[in-house]
Amino acid sequence: MPEVKNYAFFQGKFVPMEEAKVSILTHAFMYGTAIFEGIRAYWNEKQGQMYLFRADDHLKRMFDSMKIMHMEISYSVEDISKIMVELLQRNSFKTDTYVRPCVYKAAQTIGPSLDHNPSELSILTVPFGDYFHGAQGLKVCVSNWRRVEDNAIPARAKIVGAYANTALAKTDAVVAGFDDCIVLSESGHVSEGSAMNLFLVKNGVLSTPPQTENILEGITRDTVFNIAEKELHLKILSRSIDRSELYIADELFFCGTGAQIAAIVEVDKRIIGNGSEGPISKMIRERYISICRAEVADYKNWRTPVYPNKS
Repeated sequence: MPEVKNYAFFQGKFVPMEEAKVSILTHAFMYGTAIFEGIRAYWNEKQGQMYLFRADDHLKRMFDSMKIMHMEISYSVEDISKIMVELLQRNSFKTDTYVRPCVYKAAQTIGPSLDHNPSELSILTVPFGDYFHGAQGLKVCVSNWRRVEDNAIPARAKIVGAYANTALAKTDAVVAGFDDCIVLSESGHVSEGSAMNLFLVKNGVLSTPPQTENILEGITRDTVFNIAEKELHLKILSRSIDRSELYIADELFFCGTGAQIAAIVEVDKRIIGNGSEGPISKMIRERYISICRAEVADYKNWRTPVYPNKS
């Protein structure tokens, strides 16, 4: 059988993954000065088709991150979307796939400044299943680490260096025996999970932390808003949430490109609801996945088909 190669887009070309390398002197490696997006492509076995989910919305957010980080590239949102589709076609995965476009500072100099420092685009794809492998409901803790502040490292930009904050919070939670964690802002209010947004359900009302609590303004978060308000006709609030509200919630769930919709059944050893996925979380999760996989006709504009001559 012919060797199967995994390609990446690197320095303006499609190259085998093993050739997509940067020097250890590269600014992004030395100082964390890169931004990225995580985008899912969903495989529909019945249709024989793969769909990028909300690719343009992710790329628009990436350009916002670039603006914050003094980055410019010669590609448009449309250009990058086409490159991602071609890359997926070249790699020909027939399973759910993670796509990671990244823009990084490419100067090979000592010193942290972002000016006079060219930016480069890279894109990789890898097969990607569930983020929480086999977890039926997540047991989490409230982290001792606080979310980075907007006036320190803006969380609304997906800055590579800021994920040291995520790594510390996530690792300490896992080492302590939890599946993940919830991080508070410096004000003491709920911010988000280690790398995903959070929703709370109480008396049939959904609440989620606002942008001002140093959250990433999630694409999946916005998708949940659409499903909850327009389809399930639920009241949804973007408001500050106290830590103690987590303990008395009827339901809690994480949402994000990686996490998708993941129910939380325990926080700080306190059982949430009846200790299993709640009905609202379940409805949103099932609807979300059916939309992503093109199992329903709705929201067609959110899906980009990858392979030609398919619906």
